[in-house]
Amino acid sequence: MKKLVINYVELPSRIRKPLWRLWHNLILKYDKGRPESFLNYGYHGDDLEFSHFRLSEEDLPDKYSIQLYAHVARHHDFSGTNVLEVGSGRGGGASFLTRYFKPQTYTALDINQKTVDFCNQHHRAQGLKFVQGHAEKLPFDNEQFHAVVNVESARCYTDIPGFFDEVKRVLKPGGKFLFADMIRPEDYDSIVNHLKKTGLRIVETKDILPNVVEALKKDTEHRKQMINSKIPKFLRKSFYEFAGVEGSGRFKEFDTREIGYWSFTLEKPLN
Repeated sequence: MKKLVINYVELPSRIRKPLWRLWHNLILKYDKGRPESFLNYGYHGDDLEFSHFRLSEEDLPDKYSIQLYAHVARHHDFSGTNVLEVGSGRGGGASFLTRYFKPQTYTALDINQKTVDFCNQHHRAQGLKFVQGHAEKLPFDNEQFHAVVNVESARCYTDIPGFFDEVKRVLKPGGKFLFADMIRPEDYDSIVNHLKKTGLRIVETKDILPNVVEALKKDTEHRKQMINSKIPKFLRKSFYEFAGVEGSGRFKEFDTREIGYWSFTLEKPLN
């Protein structure tokens, strides 16, 4: 199981989605008590970057995961807009952005129906809803959204260029694509070229690997405590890998830059 977690993205595309469902169903099985709403690696930044909001006490345990969403979303004014998140996972990012930045609607899509059911049960905010669907064939009309959010999810898709094309299709003219993910250095140029081929304009790209590594260092003990309190011993090393705790194979890949981490802001042209 540990090796599957480490090498997930290198597995044949046809088995990635079933394995992703299996993993998330394992999380649902063991996540008792206070449910965990975030699965991303997190982001540690300058306090000035996040001076436009102040976290409530209940959100502080998820500070670094929340800061990743806040960083990715920084170039879009959410107020009164219609937003789509693709690959919303446990729903924490969708809940945070909806509660703090007040979009008119926030639609969060995930492939796993059980995860969608969990999110609709545990996350309640005005305008927020979770739906099941596939990233490569989004079940929405053309030009429906002012922004599309995608955080640490696209690497799992079987057709990333197809997903990018779908993002452009559902965005309104002038809409933003707010995207962040881990990318191997040898794949970076290919990802950028696929983004450019959609016709979306790249507003900003940023290497945020140092921010992600620092967040994992600061959050390792919290992540381990959470895993140890919920996960059987025989599975804990696999969950350490999934969580990227300091000392894990995934953390070492980040720390040595075998895998990078980038954020992107793109915009759909008006014409």
